[in-house]
Amino acid sequence: MSPFLDLPPLTADDFAAIEDKVAALLHTTADVIVTQGEALLPLEAAIRGAAHPGSTALNIVTGPYGQTFGNWLRDCGAKVVDLAVPFDSAVGAEQVAEALAAEPAIDFVSLVHAEAATGNTNPVAEIAAVVREHGALLMVDAVASVAAEPLLTDAWGVDLCVIGGQKAMGGPAGVSAVSVSERAWERITANPAAPRRSYLSLLDWKERWTDAGRTVLPHAPAQLEMLALGACLDRIAADGLPAVIARHRAAAAATRAGVRALGTLAPFVPADAHAAPVATTLRTPAGLDATALAAELRRLDPSLPVQAGGGALATGMLRVNHYGPAAALGTVRATLTALATATGADAAPALTAAEAAWKATA
Repeated sequence: MSPFLDLPPLTADDFAAIEDKVAALLHTTADVIVTQGEALLPLEAAIRGAAHPGSTALNIVTGPYGQTFGNWLRDCGAKVVDLAVPFDSAVGAEQVAEALAAEPAIDFVSLVHAEAATGNTNPVAEIAAVVREHGALLMVDAVASVAAEPLLTDAWGVDLCVIGGQKAMGGPAGVSAVSVSERAWERITANPAAPRRSYLSLLDWKERWTDAGRTVLPHAPAQLEMLALGACLDRIAADGLPAVIARHRAAAAATRAGVRALGTLAPFVPADAHAAPVATTLRTPAGLDATALAAELRRLDPSLPVQAGGGALATGMLRVNHYGPAAALGTVRATLTALATATGADAAPALTAAEAAWKATA
């Protein structure tokens, strides 16, 4: 017998129950579709379902995923207005309001809640209010924010909310989900360019599964990933979502306080209000290569959740991923200790500052 192979069948009832748990986590009564792939699948499916020639989209760019969304929107034939801000900051609702006022035809807005790759987070509640007043559809990438920050999908008026299990949820990477509001379904249904008979088709899922009563699965589910998703949702429920969110906030606050006390690196996102709770990104000083530093930290402690930034940020930005099980004071302490060793600094002030910040935040 193998715990990975010899499993009982995953029934339609089991699958539907997991969808309902995702809906509860997102605070939504909208349809939730669990997709059998990494979160890029429902993100692309949502954009290709809602965008089409003749539509105008406001694409908010605060990191690399926003850039990807703009490319997909253009591929769909939509006119795209990019609202880009520096990757070490967040976008404000007033900036979104100005962009919407300057282009009244905007009918779709894409936004990343938290950018783990750059360590920033955006004020979705305030932005959503502006978008709702304008009348546009709002898609939010909440992959890095779900279970780390409040996410009130219905109350905020988010029409398409995409999540993945691999970050703050502490679950699998190979399964994801999207909630779809009634307004979003109307938009997708009316779009002649929306994917059909395709892995990217939300409409196929709606017709063959959701609208059919969720009694017969339209294909063989990704069983291991679904079981893992169900398990991580149960763990969040047992711990209590507020406690899970508090842990992530405390990990970010402790990491930032410790790094500042260390004195050899600085937060890449200077403003605490703009910093994501899932990952702290650090700016390395001139002469200290982030890729080399990440390698040295992993040599000192292979368990450390650290990596260099991607692309152009690979030499100057270090990323500390404190999400899921790594949202723990022990992880923060180990990371700061290794950073002190690698940069020739005194770890004691950093550890003291981190513990004080953890206690004040948790």
